[in-house]
Amino acid sequence: MARAFITGLSGFSVSPTERRFLREADPWGLILFKRNIDNPEQVAHVIDDFRACVGRQDAPVLIDQEGGRVQRLAPPHWPAYPAGAVFGELYDQDPAAGIAAAKLGARLIAADLAALGITVDCLPLADLRLPGADAVIGDRAYGTSPDKVAAIAAAIAAGLLEGGVLPVLKHIPGHGRATADSHKSLPIVRTDRPTLETTDFAPFRALAALPMAMTAHVVFTAVDTLPATTSKTMIANVIRGFIGFDGLLMSDDVSMGALAGSIAERTAAALAAGCDVVLHCNGKIEEMQEVAEKSSELTGAAERRAAAALAARRPASTIDLAAARAEFARLLDQRSLLSGADPTATS
Repeated sequence: MARAFITGLSGFSVSPTERRFLREADPWGLILFKRNIDNPEQVAHVIDDFRACVGRQDAPVLIDQEGGRVQRLAPPHWPAYPAGAVFGELYDQDPAAGIAAAKLGARLIAADLAALGITVDCLPLADLRLPGADAVIGDRAYGTSPDKVAAIAAAIAAGLLEGGVLPVLKHIPGHGRATADSHKSLPIVRTDRPTLETTDFAPFRALAALPMAMTAHVVFTAVDTLPATTSKTMIANVIRGFIGFDGLLMSDDVSMGALAGSIAERTAAALAAGCDVVLHCNGKIEEMQEVAEKSSELTGAAERRAAAALAARRPASTIDLAAARAEFARLLDQRSLLSGADPTATS
């Protein structure tokens, strides 16, 4: 039975050491980064090799393919996509066009991923873009209004699902107010809970039916003194409670600088707090082994949620890719004509 973690790899192929690790540890899924990506044939081979090692052809393979600053698949082999803020700007000018562009862009991303065997995209974001926050979210966010962010995020999730790719809602319950980059240090948000419920938490509540979500390594002092990823109170009271999310909850990367303790301690804390699976990204085999040692087999509610998430993936709808890419470009050109902006801008 698969164990409750998602692993990375170190390079362009599965090394003999990694192959032994995958066979013995049996991680639930794999996540890919730029260090794993050279060309389409090579990526597809890594994915096939991973699934052969774990013995599950439905084992999920994840990637962060947002557009803008965060896209692991990039030219010349794959198209570039705009940052999320571009959809927000178009939405402000023409809401229907903004929603259409967001959904179509996600549908095109899904086509890129599905062709390689990638089945999960860590997208959409429901984080707000708020003044005074660290730039780690920045133009990745769709806007400042919870309703607008939820609408665009829902369209992106729908586009991915239509393309046969599962969306991951991030970073629950919100990273937009953080004044530090959680890759480097622990953000602490001191905003009162009523305000959080009507702002940061609100888009996630509107999207609670999505199959998967990723936690934020952020402390919300109105709820707990621990980061959301390792807080039983946050997960039970806010994520599962107020927000009402009942899908598969995965941690953000436990090797990030926001979390304290050893990799083993971080893994154990995230699972004990209520994360269903732990994400570990950097491909360092010693850390991967620590994660595996502290990750139990997927059982009980976590197994149910994992199975339900995989079952939410459906065959891709038929699409004329050339026509869809032309329509996507037209929608971005509409934004350019209305605002004078560069439709290919990513920041």
